Amino acid sequence: MSKTAGVYKKMTKTTSNTNQTLFDILETVSDPEIPVLSIMEMGVVRDVKMINNIVEVTITPTYSGCPAMDVIGDDIKKALKEKGFEAKVNLVLSPAWTTDWITPKGRQALEKYGIAAPLEAEADKEALLGNKKLVKCPQCGSFQTKLVSQFGSTACKAFFQCEDCLEPFDYFKCLK
Repeated sequence: MSKTAGVYKKMTKTTSNTNQTLFDILETVSDPEIPVLSIMEMGVVRDVKMINNIVEVTITPTYSGCPAMDVIGDDIKKALKEKGFEAKVNLVLSPAWTTDWITPKGRQALEKYGIAAPLEAEADKEALLGNKKLVKCPQCGSFQTKLVSQFGSTACKAFFQCEDCLEPFDYFKCLK
């Protein structure tokens, strides 16, 4: 189980109905770069609390220069406002976000969307530098894939092609 999934489950099991409502609202906020993932599934939400009738949401970017964080902050405020809550968004850089924080549901959504989910750190290194066939094609499930480019549609992805179905696809690199 990923760290975020564990933190999320712990927080939802030990919080009030109001906090569960807040988590449910945040589940509706999509990652702007991967719209099939919520920010909760992506693991960027670190904390949610109500202070003096203001919802404070703490988020961590997937990398320090992530251009989507302003959009995510605005989307959080908008989603909460639509449900009658005033919100403040705090950005924290430490601890740094890791692909371990993507929930199992988020990993499945990535694959269904056509992006290969991140491998563990050592396997990631072998796939990207050692030409080992470890990245599974999200289209057909084959491991007969090849690295085309270290960089895909964004800096956090690499570009692969399946040698069986011939489809190109992004692989979400392991970030730790």
